Amino acid sequence: MTSQVSPAEHTDGSVVGEQRKPDGAKDVRRLDRVIIRFAGDSGDGMQLTGDRFTSETASFGNDLSTLPNFPAEIRAPAGTLPGVSSFQLHFADHDILTPGDAPNVLVAMNPAALRANIGDVPRGAEIIVNTDEFTKRAMQKVGYAASPLEDGSLDGYQLHPVPLTTLTVEALKDFDLTRKEAERSKNMFALGLLSWMYHRPTEGTERFLRSKFAKKPDIAAANIAAFRAGWNFGETTEDFAVSYEVAPAARAFPVGTYRNISGNLALAYGLIAASRQADLPLFLGSYPITPASDILHELSKHKNFGVRTFQAEDEIAGIGAALGAAFGGSLGVTTTSGPGVALKSETIGLAVSLELPLLIVDIQRGGPSTGLPTKTEQADLLQAMFGRNGEAPVPIVAPSTPADCFDAALEAARIALVYRTPVMLLSDGYLANGSEPWRIPEPAELPDLSVQFAQGPNHILADGTDVFWPYKRDPQTLARPWAVPGTPGLEHRIGGIEKEDGTGNISYAPANHDLMVRTRQAKIDGIAVPDVEVDDPHGARTLVLGWGSTYGPITAAVRRLRAAGEAVAQVHLRHLNPFPGNLGAVLRAYDKIVIPEMNLGQLATLIRAKYLVDAHSYTQVNGMPFKAEQLATALKEAIDG
Repeated sequence: MTSQVSPAEHTDGSVVGEQRKPDGAKDVRRLDRVIIRFAGDSGDGMQLTGDRFTSETASFGNDLSTLPNFPAEIRAPAGTLPGVSSFQLHFADHDILTPGDAPNVLVAMNPAALRANIGDVPRGAEIIVNTDEFTKRAMQKVGYAASPLEDGSLDGYQLHPVPLTTLTVEALKDFDLTRKEAERSKNMFALGLLSWMYHRPTEGTERFLRSKFAKKPDIAAANIAAFRAGWNFGETTEDFAVSYEVAPAARAFPVGTYRNISGNLALAYGLIAASRQADLPLFLGSYPITPASDILHELSKHKNFGVRTFQAEDEIAGIGAALGAAFGGSLGVTTTSGPGVALKSETIGLAVSLELPLLIVDIQRGGPSTGLPTKTEQADLLQAMFGRNGEAPVPIVAPSTPADCFDAALEAARIALVYRTPVMLLSDGYLANGSEPWRIPEPAELPDLSVQFAQGPNHILADGTDVFWPYKRDPQTLARPWAVPGTPGLEHRIGGIEKEDGTGNISYAPANHDLMVRTRQAKIDGIAVPDVEVDDPHGARTLVLGWGSTYGPITAAVRRLRAAGEAVAQVHLRHLNPFPGNLGAVLRAYDKIVIPEMNLGQLATLIRAKYLVDAHSYTQVNGMPFKAEQLATALKEAIDG
């Protein structure tokens, strides 16, 4: 038997639908979306917990978006505010774009996790705390003079005090584990509890634990027992009187086969797909650096696809090996973050001079210098554009979502192979570590990236001799021929000293240098990129222009404004060098242009300089992505101003 209740408003503004209560069971409420944040010490397994909840949510069919947030230290100081690690997941029965502005549910494993995150939690939200960790010493360490669980400061929230550690140890008392070993499974107890609250599948997590601890079956069994104990606790305790359902987002996705994917994983798969579509071996020369290292880890698993990975001794060696592989006829790739790009800049200039296809993947993070290794930023655009000596133009491509990293990798490879040039691909930490559903494309949907190597002489001298000129260009693309070493008759000079047009011989002639500089620039300017698409259903006078990972927050903000009756247009850039051909005309069609960026206005600087339009910056450099409500407020002020 079911009972009906009138719809109510959830804490995030989403609608709570019908409430069901089968005989003898707890209430079940239907929601259209939920935002959950797991928070604890960096050793509490919050990233693993969030990742497993995300995987089960993806398999259930919800749309989702995630935001992992963790310290730069491998093991940050326990119980301190800088040591807090969190994982936020937004999932829904409809299309969503961001990890959410504020959590509806906060799981706080200790006082530091509560204090670091309570400012983001709206009144009325649910807070689950591990009461075992709220000792006097632990609370004093983060500035609590009295227990927040008892002083009334949390009265505006739905507080669920749960002794997670004690319950986990009790659940595992029959296992041959020390107390410390048993306590490590408390994140699985919390995962089981949240899985019960939101009716998440459990089979995938149990399979994962058996696989992860295949060599330690006792540990696997203990974690599964803790996970099941958390589920059973939710089912039996009186403190949790309600569970929630969020239906699959069936109408949000085109028909296809989907999987949950992070930006770095999508990028790695895109690189493999590009190499197969080009019928070239893939070579990655890389030096480990946060947040790019996952690409190296993933590609190293795929030797069966002709992938070779080389973990170099430093950044310079990594790109040097990748450029050498490109010279040898491979799809050469190097992955890094902003500090690594600085070190690679001379070799990028060499690749510009040699005119060889090379992909430089920059997973941007907070800077300058070592900066904020695990936080996100978009502050490498000007470095990608100008960060080399001399006139050394390089195409720039930027993905907009985690799943879009796959397509961006294919597009970067297309440009590199067709135009014989190094290409910068600018992702960032938000995209790299975040995840969302990705429709796995059919092979027939992938672009043809096949290339033709030089096979023989391509020029006739005045005396009738057939010769090979390494810098004789395709009249359409201005690309030079790609001559694989060892091909008879195609011997030619390489190196960084200026080449003579056509012959490739060393040349110091002023007129030749002027010609080569202008030709290299013309090649980049002539790259064929699609026109921008303008999203403007209501004839707006204000345009919001974005690039890269700001797509989700900008689009969510635009949706909010339109729902409130405001007219606002949106354009999002994938190609940052060269800009799309119609961009200037689009910009001049609007009275106001607002450019949100996670830097101090780098795209705005380029737009103002090239198109002489009065573009207004809205910037943020706090290591975190924009919030949709924050952008909606800023755009409303721009519209009204």
